Amino acid sequence: MARLPDFISPSILSADFASLGQEVDNVLKSGADVVHFDVMDNHYVPNLTIGPLVCDALRKHGVTAEIDVHLMVQPVDQLITDFAKAGASYVTFHPEASKHVDRSLQLTRDLGCKSGLVFNPATSLNELEYVMDKVDLIMLMSVNPGFGGQSFIPSTLTKLKQVRKMIDDSGFDIRLEVDGGVKANNIKEIKEAGADMFVAGSAIFGARNESDENHYDSIITEFRSELAKANV
Repeated sequence: MARLPDFISPSILSADFASLGQEVDNVLKSGADVVHFDVMDNHYVPNLTIGPLVCDALRKHGVTAEIDVHLMVQPVDQLITDFAKAGASYVTFHPEASKHVDRSLQLTRDLGCKSGLVFNPATSLNELEYVMDKVDLIMLMSVNPGFGGQSFIPSTLTKLKQVRKMIDDSGFDIRLEVDGGVKANNIKEIKEAGADMFVAGSAIFGARNESDENHYDSIITEFRSELAKANV
């Protein structure tokens, strides 16, 4: 089965929130594909970040790129609804955060968004067996959720290969995303393990280059160069 094209998805958790609209404009002009939201509730994870008002504000600012909302919250259904109304393109959640995973996935699609599940480093993939027809995106956390700037957990590569086989065997066009510790020195290996969508926060926004017209050209070009070298 042919692989989907690679998507680079900068996480705005690491952006400068004092100038968020311009930050997102710059990173998209530099070649990013998708805008990634890390939504934390100080309940499912020990941190508190952003809500649907920020998504709505970026849409009103003029952002037309897809917005990928990763819900690290519990419960999930109300925020699925709120982010769909605010302009989200993808909404993903952790299966253990929903009492009815199938229902929450269907709700996401009914609201016009692409649906997805997120699996923490030590979380089993068992739920996937029963909902492959209802997911557009599967995300593997390659760090423990809750904080930016963590190091990539190598065992994620084995898990990626398992999920890639499940996707290929299913016959569905499902994206396989990785979130956590993605950098220029490991993105090639992550792609070779099966990923086609790559979330990076500090690796992108921390590489701001004032000599680049759009500030992030160099790092995203480096990401693309490494992805092109992957043997897939």
